[in-house]
Amino acid sequence: MINIQLLRNRPDELRDAMRRRNEDAPLNRISELDSDRRSAIVEADELRARRNEVSREIGRTRERPQELIDEMRQVSARIRELEDAIRNLESEVNALMLGIPNMPHADVPDGADETANIVVRTEGELPRFDFEPLPHWELGERLGIIDFRRGAKMAGSRFFVLKGKGARLQRALIDWMLDTHTREHGYEELYLPNIVTTESATANSNLPKFADTMYRDDEDDLWLLPTAEMAITNMHRDEILQPGSLPIRYVAHTPCFRREKAAAGRDTRGIKRVHQFEKVEMYRFVEPQDSDDALQSLLNEAETICARLGIRYRLLELCTGDLGFQSAKTYDIEMWAPGCDEWLEVSSCSTCTDFQARRAAIRYRPENGARPRFVHTLNGSGLALPRVIIAILENYQQADGSVIVPEVLRPYTGFDIIESNSP
Repeated sequence: MINIQLLRNRPDELRDAMRRRNEDAPLNRISELDSDRRSAIVEADELRARRNEVSREIGRTRERPQELIDEMRQVSARIRELEDAIRNLESEVNALMLGIPNMPHADVPDGADETANIVVRTEGELPRFDFEPLPHWELGERLGIIDFRRGAKMAGSRFFVLKGKGARLQRALIDWMLDTHTREHGYEELYLPNIVTTESATANSNLPKFADTMYRDDEDDLWLLPTAEMAITNMHRDEILQPGSLPIRYVAHTPCFRREKAAAGRDTRGIKRVHQFEKVEMYRFVEPQDSDDALQSLLNEAETICARLGIRYRLLELCTGDLGFQSAKTYDIEMWAPGCDEWLEVSSCSTCTDFQARRAAIRYRPENGARPRFVHTLNGSGLALPRVIIAILENYQQADGSVIVPEVLRPYTGFDIIESNSP
């Protein structure tokens, strides 16, 4: 959440930030409501002071003049009116503030949409084929490792079944990525609930903005995770972290559930854009002065996974118009898929500054006795499936229709090739 002091003290800076994001934020309305609320607080405080003064005066004289009694009745009634008004105004201000996105860093490139994103660099070599490479949906079905028809029969469109070595390949990827992040990158692994409360979803910034893209259990008012980030943010909600406890690094594997309403009619073939998928998520809580370096470190860790798989990838810096709601700065990593003939996003690494921490009330003490401050939070996919599976199938396919397993995964899969009808 944006600090309302920014709107009070530096409104032009906030308006410029929303302009850069192409957001039509109701800043004038929020400012009016906030002004009314503060005026009501001042009036209520003055009336309470008057009431206390009269109470002391009556206590000293033990007299109860009728005019003072009548005045105090009117004062008490007015205070109740103001308290109700203050609560209503606070509620309206908070509701509007929850819809204001984070401010982009000053060095984030301006742009209206993804077409203005900047390719920072490209790593790795393009695969060479002496045959026409197939898209993963054809490869998967021919190899008997992806079943689209039965997935749709079970759950509807945009669901699929991984079978045999396809399922084992996904499990191997998850185990290898978790081992890499915990053993080499210093993360603590978490096993998380796959559903969270409305309070948790709001603290992470998914609600109210993205309610129509998430799956919900109406009876118990719970939400299925669209990403592990939504749960991990709440690990330290309403806490004050003690000196020396930062940085904190967590990593978790979870299924992710998204309704993909905005993508209706797009990318419907294969397993690129589906309602349920797996992801390994990295997350950091850091002191504010460390967040820029932490973003670069997070990005390097995600790139390590891509590089070791031996698949060509590129790094993109997102423009202001393509930033996520809670992000102040984001880099995407995309892998090349020669069968689809396109780049596939497999990781998004972001710094959210103190935006989530304010909503979730996560603070820390820099030293003993110091005043608590808001932490900075960062998150990054490390990596997201099934797009990595797409990239593996399409980059490592052979002329006979088989697929070679990347060497780094073989200790986890127990096999080095996927052939037709292989168990």
